[in-house]
Amino acid sequence: MEPRFGNLITAMVTPFDDEGRVSIEGAQALAEHLAASGSDGLVVSGSTGESPTLTDAEKTALFRAVVEAVGGKAKVIAGTGTYSTAHSIHLSQQAEAAGVDGLLVVTPYYNRPPQEGLKEHFKAVAAATALPVILYDIPIRTGRKIEHETLMELAEVENIAAVKDACGDAQGAARIVADAPSGFQLYSGNDGDTLPWLSVGAVGVIAVASHVVGPQMAEMISLFHSGDAAGARKIHLDLMPVFDAMGITTNPIPVKAALELLGHKVGPPRLPLIGASKEQIAAVKGVLQRAGV
Repeated sequence: MEPRFGNLITAMVTPFDDEGRVSIEGAQALAEHLAASGSDGLVVSGSTGESPTLTDAEKTALFRAVVEAVGGKAKVIAGTGTYSTAHSIHLSQQAEAAGVDGLLVVTPYYNRPPQEGLKEHFKAVAAATALPVILYDIPIRTGRKIEHETLMELAEVENIAAVKDACGDAQGAARIVADAPSGFQLYSGNDGDTLPWLSVGAVGVIAVASHVVGPQMAEMISLFHSGDAAGARKIHLDLMPVFDAMGITTNPIPVKAALELLGHKVGPPRLPLIGASKEQIAAVKGVLQRAGV
């Protein structure tokens, strides 16, 4: 199945300047770098992009800036999901006006709606835009899983096109592929699950480690799709220490440290997140060196 948004989508960090302001120039430079390093799609203002601490104006400016930088070279997907349906609709319409290619809409967090509430929420957001929508199922962050039956009902909605599955359940991922209507696509939401999810029918991954090992991840996916499972497996195993390092503390703290080590000025996260400790930076540096980055 041809991927709707690409095989390797990077959930892009949001660069901040020395005063903690969003760096539009930095975001454009990073987007161009990622598009040239194996990513055929970018998520802007997702959880890796620190969306909870961005204002609506900052998000809209980022959407426009990244579209300007890489539109036509990589799909631009706007993270527009919040715990408020009305707010999610507003952001989605703002993103559509900014010219993005699709939306990533996370399960409402903190208020933990029942499954019927999830259905109504996602249907309302999808109905408010002509853009294709990727649902984002990440119970560890949201406190609520999109149950299989709920997901299958939502998959029938015309412009709900895919799911980013970060549940860590390989059998559940396989059931999505087995039961979903034709054209509905599965993306891995965890870097370390990429190859296992590909093996059960995922089209690709929405990744974090691709900030630093994008070419390798793109090659792994390409090898798998071309039938070279052994070659893909070797790359997957070689990259596992990098995947693990990106999770040594709360995302995006480690990947921002990694990008700074590689010369990309992205700044530390905004509070309540904090910058990586000296020990964490040293661990990330060691992993990157051993990976030949």
